[in-house]
Amino acid sequence: MLNSGDVMSPALTRAKTGPKSAQARGPRLTKATVSAIVSAAILSGGLASTPSYAQLAPETPSVETPFGRAPLSFADVIEKVKPSVVSISVVAGGKNVAGKTGKNGLPEGFPDIPEDSPFYDFFKNLPKEFRNAPQQQRPTQAQGSGFIISADGYVVTNNHVIDGANKIQVSFDDQEKLDAELVGTDPRTDIALLKIKANGKQFPAVKFAAKPARVGDWALAVGNPFGLGGTVTAGIVSALGRDIGSGPYDFLQIDAAVNKGNSGGPTFNLSGEVLGVNTAIFSPSGGNVGIAFAVPAVTATEVIDQLKKSGAVSRGWLGVKIQNVDEDTAAAVGLSEPKGALVNEITPNGPAMNSGLKVQDAIIAVNSEKIADSRDLARKIANYAPDTTVDVKVWRGNKEENVKIKLGKFPGSSDEIAKLEQGGGGPEDQTSTDLEQLGLKLAPVKNGEGVSIMEVDPESDAAEKGVKAGDVIIEVGGSSVAGAADVAEGVKKAKEMGRTAVMVYIKSADQRRVVALQLKKS
Repeated sequence: MLNSGDVMSPALTRAKTGPKSAQARGPRLTKATVSAIVSAAILSGGLASTPSYAQLAPETPSVETPFGRAPLSFADVIEKVKPSVVSISVVAGGKNVAGKTGKNGLPEGFPDIPEDSPFYDFFKNLPKEFRNAPQQQRPTQAQGSGFIISADGYVVTNNHVIDGANKIQVSFDDQEKLDAELVGTDPRTDIALLKIKANGKQFPAVKFAAKPARVGDWALAVGNPFGLGGTVTAGIVSALGRDIGSGPYDFLQIDAAVNKGNSGGPTFNLSGEVLGVNTAIFSPSGGNVGIAFAVPAVTATEVIDQLKKSGAVSRGWLGVKIQNVDEDTAAAVGLSEPKGALVNEITPNGPAMNSGLKVQDAIIAVNSEKIADSRDLARKIANYAPDTTVDVKVWRGNKEENVKIKLGKFPGSSDEIAKLEQGGGGPEDQTSTDLEQLGLKLAPVKNGEGVSIMEVDPESDAAEKGVKAGDVIIEVGGSSVAGAADVAEGVKKAKEMGRTAVMVYIKSADQRRVVALQLKKS
């Protein structure tokens, strides 16, 4: 907010008080010129008539909404939805923690007193009950946005807005503040559901859009950026299906200005329906650069329904690690196109452990639904309830196979997933074998499975795909290996089958992955 004493920007100052330059004055109009303009106006229908939107752009049809033709003004739709948008205030921390000793030997929080000071011994020799007394953490405050989805006070916001909160309040445009309690959260989609403590009070609510957004649709963001509640910005839906690295779910991309504090707020369409929940921005500086991301309405509604019922979201879990099938992988396993998800590890004690699914299987369909890539598989599996049995179609050994798997419940954290099996050791000695076809130098492994990679040709396909010295090759072409001869045999078989690449199962530290390595031409 600008106060009377604030200094305006140079551009605004010049526009208001700048000198009357020749550029500012512009060309002078003679009486003859004015007369000609007036005559032309009279001939075309008069100066008083103002061209309509349709007259200005007859080739662009207008869009009818409950608020008239778009995009003449957003005022009507904002007037309708704004009372349902709230600001979220959160207080976190403030708990007692055990007292600690600082680097200078004094209780943590005491000044850095030199050891030769007469006060040093006094503070250092404080009784134990003073030295180790619980200390009060300073509470932290945060702000975000949210919106009401039911008259009885359910509020949608982001999980990261209320994470760790001790106290949550919602604020309305009329400055009314009400306490709210947490119903449930879903970190994977960054959705949180709150309930206002209102003793039967009714609230204005908005609803989610039934139709999915399209690229080019208007997008109106309402929220609480930088604590400035009730802020409205406008833009369009810039893209669909964005992957922002937070699981298998896709996000909307919008160019309406979204900043810190907009998190959890809604993006509306011109009918006043919620297209998505604003959750993240892309910005090198931390401010708006015209790229923001929102959880689509269809995803948000599925999550909210489960949070209302149980306070948590249950998702199906296959218990495998997967990767995309790229062109080299497709060539190595004999697929006609790079589609599907390749299994590179099966989680011990997971749902797929004893199902018959194998490492290097390419999953190409689930319950007859084709799989495009690894994210598509993760999303489809997550949409099934735990304990659902699914029919998984895989590509294995140049033909299709079907495996039935009873899904488990997706673990809430990585700690709930069994640790991956580890094994193998360093190379037994420096005796190595060159495998020119792959650009690798191999050596036996001590007390473990597979064959160790001693060197990688920096010009090879293996180097380009991140294979490095110290990695261990466990399988080649689906067959286990115990030495360099087995790797060479796997390469030979791939060439005899007319393949231009071979599947190699590699262990790197505690991670395992499948890599399709191109074969060098003889």
